[in-house]
Amino acid sequence: MNALLPKAYRLGYQNFYGRDFLVMPDVLIPRPETEQMIDAVLNLIGKPYLPGVKPSTAQINPKNLKILDVGTGSGCIAITLKLEIPEAIVKATDISPEAIKIAQKNAIKHGTPLPFIISNLLKNVKFTPDLIVANLPYVDQDWGWLERDRLDFEPSIALYADNHGLSLIFKLIEQSAKRKIKFLILEADPCQHAEIIKHATENDYILRETRGYILTFCSLQVSH
Repeated sequence: MNALLPKAYRLGYQNFYGRDFLVMPDVLIPRPETEQMIDAVLNLIGKPYLPGVKPSTAQINPKNLKILDVGTGSGCIAITLKLEIPEAIVKATDISPEAIKIAQKNAIKHGTPLPFIISNLLKNVKFTPDLIVANLPYVDQDWGWLERDRLDFEPSIALYADNHGLSLIFKLIEQSAKRKIKFLILEADPCQHAEIIKHATENDYILRETRGYILTFCSLQVSH
């Protein structure tokens, strides 16, 4: 076995939010910074996400809350949200059939059989969720600090995007605005946040919260 292969691929799993998820080179290895996306959702529904941490006032009722995870990869976000918010309706998409297969295995492993949809962003999504969460490809190949010896083992389709890493995020914001999605939670490098906030504002979203790599937006209709 290649000694440079990331540890998660050698072991066949990676821990995410306290649970182990199957990972293979067809999916991105879950990162610790992505766990804050779960915290952001829990904060949005007014549920404590850490012992002793008082959440904000609930902005959305978790009962029958419809959540869509766009670009699910291993399924770690969607599955974790279903486990943390059992009353929610959770679905997920990915453009990669291979990734969907791994996500389905993880859903079975954790006892959360979810609907997984093969789709390029929202193209094949036939319902309107209340909340979209998305850890889309956002890496700019021109960033000088990239650890290419490690990243080269992960699927490029899950890492890199055009327009300085922002093309897919911008497109999802536009699609979400057209469908009048109420809440949008995105992951991106902090160096990209200003441009994302600007684009979201131009599409009638306002920033509700920033935590680490995670941005939470709500539509102007909700805020009013």
